[in-house]
This record gives sequence, structure tokens and C-alpha cells, in this order.
Amino acid sequence: MILSVNNLNKSYDGRDILRDVSFHIEAHDKLAITGINGAGKTTLLKLIIGEERPDGGTVVIPKDVRIGYLSQIPDITSDRTIYEEVLSVKQELLDIEQKLRSMELDMHTEEDYDRYTALSHRFESEGGYAIRSNVTGILKGLGFQEDEFGKKVPVLSGGQKTRLSLGRLLMDAPDILILDEPTNHLDIASVSWLEGYLRGWKGAVIIVSHDRYFLDRIVNKVLDIENGHARLYTGNYTAFAEKKAALRKDQMRAWLNNQAEIKHQQEVIEKLRRFNREKSIRRAESREKMLGKIERVEKPFDVDDAMRLHFTPSKLSGKDVLFADSLSKSYGSMELFAGVDLDVKRGEKLAIIGPNGTGKTTLLKIINGSETADSGELEFGSRVETAYYDQEHHVLDPDNTVFDEISDAYPNMNNTEIRNLLASFLFTGEDVFKMVRDLSGGEKGRLSLAKLMLSKANLLLLDEPTNHLDIISKEILEEAVRNYEGTVIYVSHDRYFINRTATRILELDHHHFVNYQGNYDYYLEKKADPDFDADKAVSGRLIPEGRKPERKESPAENTGTETGKALSAARSEGGQEPAGPASASGDAAPLSYQEQKERKQQLQKLRTALSGCEKEIEKNEQASEEIDQQMSLPENAVNSAKLNELVQKKNSIAAVLEELYQKWEELSEAIDSFG
Repeated sequence: MILSVNNLNKSYDGRDILRDVSFHIEAHDKLAITGINGAGKTTLLKLIIGEERPDGGTVVIPKDVRIGYLSQIPDITSDRTIYEEVLSVKQELLDIEQKLRSMELDMHTEEDYDRYTALSHRFESEGGYAIRSNVTGILKGLGFQEDEFGKKVPVLSGGQKTRLSLGRLLMDAPDILILDEPTNHLDIASVSWLEGYLRGWKGAVIIVSHDRYFLDRIVNKVLDIENGHARLYTGNYTAFAEKKAALRKDQMRAWLNNQAEIKHQQEVIEKLRRFNREKSIRRAESREKMLGKIERVEKPFDVDDAMRLHFTPSKLSGKDVLFADSLSKSYGSMELFAGVDLDVKRGEKLAIIGPNGTGKTTLLKIINGSETADSGELEFGSRVETAYYDQEHHVLDPDNTVFDEISDAYPNMNNTEIRNLLASFLFTGEDVFKMVRDLSGGEKGRLSLAKLMLSKANLLLLDEPTNHLDIISKEILEEAVRNYEGTVIYVSHDRYFINRTATRILELDHHHFVNYQGNYDYYLEKKADPDFDADKAVSGRLIPEGRKPERKESPAENTGTETGKALSAARSEGGQEPAGPASASGDAAPLSYQEQKERKQQLQKLRTALSGCEKEIEKNEQASEEIDQQMSLPENAVNSAKLNELVQKKNSIAAVLEELYQKWEELSEAIDSFG
């Protein structure tokens, strides 16, 4: 065991962020930490590295274990070049190398030779001869070109500094590598390289990332943080997602049953107290004690707590949506692309991929009309209406409030409609009056998606739509795109999103777009196929004899769908959830269909009898109240014969009520026994 976290607790301003978090990892584990934004993932990392102190619990790391940490915003103040900065990590070996060169010039005795041999062996065993080639390989893998190696650190952008910090860590090779959003600022090629590097990593890795495809290919464990609690799952991200979905169904069922039981007991107690009989009051008190002992099941996260998104075009476009012929674009002497042909049909989900800075967003802007091509033609089909999602959110007015941003764009919506819309995108209460300039990246993303949904366009142009969204929001966006009846053209680095939504991929390669008629898995398959002729697929023309694979769904989706059908069938036939198989521990065998049916009929009879009993009680209690009113009338108060008659009626009703109360309690107990 290389790291052990035990009952860790952390609060900020009285709000619990982490509660009794416990887990451990072994020397070669690759662990992902997942959770919605603000769940406490980065806080947990800082507690592990000692940057923050827990309110309770311990983090145990053996003394000889080295930790390397990549924060989301690394701080590098060096004046070295990019190459020198990464090379400096191995300064001790560089010093040994210098010492060896010096010793080679000054060896006179056998003792000198022995010292040289020992030091040379250490230098070799610690990888000294591969230092410079490793530095070059890491920097190139992370997207740095050789002509950038001489750039000084102070002139680098934030993204370049993040990549440089990651390069330093990989070169240092600590025992535990802790990475907070390592794929930010990396293009697909660099992320793919990093995946391979980490898969071969000999030490342990802890990763916080929203890149699900990246996690799928690396991790063997997932620690999921939700409502302050953490649960450890074995397997990659997809395996975790399937297990969590199944667990959430069970948790939601348990919570609903728990709530129903509590409500039922409260209603019974209220009834018993209203009966106002000594026996009934004692039973009410007994039930109150039992109610106090019922363990309250915590409500699991529900889709009601997540963004609700559904794209619906107001009109259907023609079958031919977009046609482009020989588009080209350059900025000065830098050519982005040339000879691009496009033929986009209604319903396609077209992903544009390629390295950073190669013109993907520019092509999207040309289609949107906010940029013009240098040459070529662009033509839309009939009834095409476009809407654009800008990754920089320039479509939002920073001087607007969230509310005004919707109101200005859609003046026909009333206050209630706007409030309801914003609530479905998680803007509630005073959040709707936040200034756009003060919103986080994720909040701006949700607001832009809200405006996009309202557009009712039939051609969506999306530039990095999953940026700044948490995993749950990404999954919701995926489903909205998959179910959208219109056409989507998007730029994305999110391979999981691409794999789940794309029906076609255009890859920018050497200033031309290569067409792949399928999702991301299909793209990888064709890239690895030596018989695939990329030249014949240039500029958006279809792959000769290509196959269009069916969109793959995860086992969780298929299982969930079939399970849903089975449950629906069981409910319609027997009204009960189907009983599980008998366990090896000797649990009772499941009820047969006939037994379930009989049990349901018995329960329904009891409920019908209870309802009839309650009606009789209400009728007799009302009659008793009417007699009380008659007895209080002045003319009856002095009429002893009338009073005697009323008293006899009241006593008769009281006797009937006593029997009805007893019957109600017995029926209620019988219903409870069904569980």
C-alpha cells in the first residue's frame, strides 16, 4: 500500500466538503477521482499533498515515497528555456555526468578507475544516458515543436506553462503522480500520447479529469465523491458509470420506500391520536418511538438536480443542409486549409478534429458567417436555420444579468417562463441576477446552451461545447445531441463526447480534411488500418467501400433498457418488482408469478377494507358531532326526554366507533406486515 486515506473530513464556512473519506491505493494503481464541480476533488488532492490540513482523519504515505503534483494553474517563475526547465529536473544526474567527464581527464590509479566505474554504473542504471532523448520525447509528446524548445518560460502562455509543468513531472517520475485536469490545453494527439505514457507508468497515478475517454484508457479504480461522501469502484470509467447507475437506481428505490414508510407511519399516528382513545393513544406513542428509530435514507443525487436540455428544431430543413466547394483560408503566409469540400445531409452529427491552431474553429466560423473564406463556395440547403455556440461565449453580453441575457434575446417570454427556463439550467433564486461577467466557465456554458436551446434552429454549430461542463452536464448534452432531429457540426477535443455523438468525423491533416464515416472508435480503427487510403478520403468525400457502424452503446445502456422493459412488464403483470434469485446464503426463494399475484390481491383487499373503514369512521364521527350540537341547543337542554334520547344515540355511535377504530388498527397492522 503506497497511500492510505482514513476518515478524512474537511469543511469550509460550516459546509461539509468531505465526510469520512477513506480509501487506499497500491504501488501501480491508476485512480480517477470524479464528482460534479465543487464536489471536493481538488480539495482532496490538496489534503493528500499536505497543502491543506484536514479537520479530521489522516493521510498516510510511507517516508520513502515521492509525490509529484500538477495543479490546474501551475506557477513557474524560472528564467530557463523550455528545454532547460525540463532537463533541470535531472540536475543530480547532470552533475554526475559532469563529474564523470572530469574524472575521465584525471584517472591515474586503480582506485580512481574503481570510483569512476561505480559512478558510471549509477549514472547508467538511473537512466543518465537517456536524459536528453527523454526530454525531447516528452516535450514533443506534449505538443511542443523543436523550434519552441528555446523559448524562455516567462513568455509562455498559461496553457504552455501547464504543459511544461506536466513535462517536468513526467521527467521527475515520482512514486505517486497526482494530476489535476492534466488534459486541459492538450490537443487530441497530445492526450493520446499522454495516455500511452501513463499506461506504461510504473508508479501510482491519481487523476482528476473530465476527460472520460482518457480515464477509460488509463485508470483501474474510480473514487467518486458525491454529497461529501466517497465510494471506491474498481474498473475504468465506463465500468464505474455502469455500476453507479445501477447503484443509484437501488438508492432511489430505497429512498422512495423509506419516505413512503415514514409518511405512512405519520398518517397512522395522526389517526390514532385523533381517535382519542386511551388504547389508541398508547399505540400512537408506541409507533412514534418506532418512527424515531427508523433510519432515514439520504436522498441520492437525482436528475431533477441536473441541467435539463432538449434541442427541438422549429422546422425541418431540406435533406441537403450544407454544400462547400474548395474552401480555403490563410492568415498572412500561414495557410490553415485548402480545397475543403463538404456535403452535409440532414441529421448528421459531424465532428471536426485536429491539432490546436489548425483552423477547426475558423471553418466553423466560416459556416456561421462570422469569418469569410479566401476562396471557394459555401451554400446552404432549403429551410436551414443556424445557431452558434461559441467556446469563448462572445455571444453573451458581460454587462447583462443572467435574466436579462434571456429576456433581451427572447422578449416574448414572460418572467415566469424565463425563470422556469433558467431553473432548468440550474440558475435559481438570486442566481438569475448575477452579472454575466461574474459567471464561472461552467455557468457561462449552461447559459449559452439555454440560449441555443431556445433558438429552435435545425443546424447547430458548436465550438468546444463540453468545455467547463462537469461530467453529468456533458452526459446530458450528449443525450440532447444524440436525440436532436436536426444537424450538428461541432469542434471538440472530448473524444468520449465524439464517440457517443458523431456519425462522421473530419480530421484536419496537412491543411486538408480527411473524412471518416463513423464515430471516434471507427476513426481510430481506420487510422490503424494499413489498407485505409486517406488520400481518397480528403476534403469530405466518402471513404470508398466504407462502412457506417452503428452507434455503440455501453453495456450499461443496453442492460438499463432491458431491465427497464422487464420492470415495466413485471409491474403491469404483477404490480411488484420482480424478486431476485435465491442467494447462496440460503435466503428464501423468490415468489412465483402466481404467488406475487395472490399477494397483490390480498394487499389490495386490505387497502379497500381500510378505505371503507375510514369512510364509516368519518360518517359516524360526523353523526356524533351533530348530536353534540343538538344537545347544546337551549330547547333540548331543558327537555330531559330529548336529552336522554340523544345520549343513547351518542353512546350507540361511540360503541360503533370503538369497533371501527379497532378494525382500522387491525387493518393498518395487517398492511404494515406486507412490508
